[in-house]
Amino acid sequence: MSTRRLGYGSLALALVFSFAAAFVAATALFGDATLGDQTLNAVVRKVLTVGTVLSSAYGVYALVTYAISGRFESKRRVHDARNVLRLCFGAVAAVGVLGVLTEEWVGVLFSLGVVGFAITFALQQPILSLIGWFYIMLKRPFAVGERIEVEETRGDVIEVGFLATELWEIHGHLVTTNQPSGRVVTVPNSQFLTSQVKNYSTLFEYVWSELTVQVAYETDLAFARQTMADVADDYLGDEMEDAITMYRRRLAQTPVDLDVPDRPTVNIVQKESWVELHLRFLSPPRGVTGTRNALYERIFEEFDEHDERIKFPLGRNR
Repeated sequence: MSTRRLGYGSLALALVFSFAAAFVAATALFGDATLGDQTLNAVVRKVLTVGTVLSSAYGVYALVTYAISGRFESKRRVHDARNVLRLCFGAVAAVGVLGVLTEEWVGVLFSLGVVGFAITFALQQPILSLIGWFYIMLKRPFAVGERIEVEETRGDVIEVGFLATELWEIHGHLVTTNQPSGRVVTVPNSQFLTSQVKNYSTLFEYVWSELTVQVAYETDLAFARQTMADVADDYLGDEMEDAITMYRRRLAQTPVDLDVPDRPTVNIVQKESWVELHLRFLSPPRGVTGTRNALYERIFEEFDEHDERIKFPLGRNR
């Protein structure tokens, strides 16, 4: 059943409850029967009124959610809006139900303030997590679908709840090379208030990555560096150049001044028994491993064809 149908059905049910409550109040259907210290008519009327409040709140929430889903194409915006609406309508429904049951609206609001003050001390961590959710919604350090890293956890955000955020884990202890592990990691929202959050796709849809090749000192380093750069440039093509254009445009909006090359580069790092050649390239976050594997294959194919100029270390302790 669609959200719209659920909304209309809930509003129709609210009307039924409302008419039933009015009928009980007008006709005194149950006579002088009592339930505890209240008349049965009053108890039934309150129960029907509570049903009216809950059905109305859910019906309006469902219809508003349906309208938002049709207006926004981004699933991330729909997800965030749904969470905010759920919190607002839940709070309104809770106040409405308490007001109906106690028939003291001012007292209910005052009691909620006193109880809330007491709960603040008893439930500090959940409240901090709820504050963390507000921080995520307002500051937007990440959104659903984005890849983030917080402390030792890395993954794709699949749900941002009121108290916790769920990540589809990548890397982790079960796999390597940034592959999904199949595990879902739940991170309390309070952790985002005190920990560094690394977002792989907020400002820019690409990330810089490197692959390393170890060669012997007898290698023609200039040739090896040029070969690696040519292979990467041929494989990545114009995609990297277009991405760099976008990167420079985003970079110009910040106070950071960097010299960004528009083609792959190779840097040299000297070790005791060999030389490391670090190829630096640009790739989408979820495509780093595939790009690195393809580049390794092509680089070693080129190196094998020029074994007289490319030498590898003989030692095994690397």
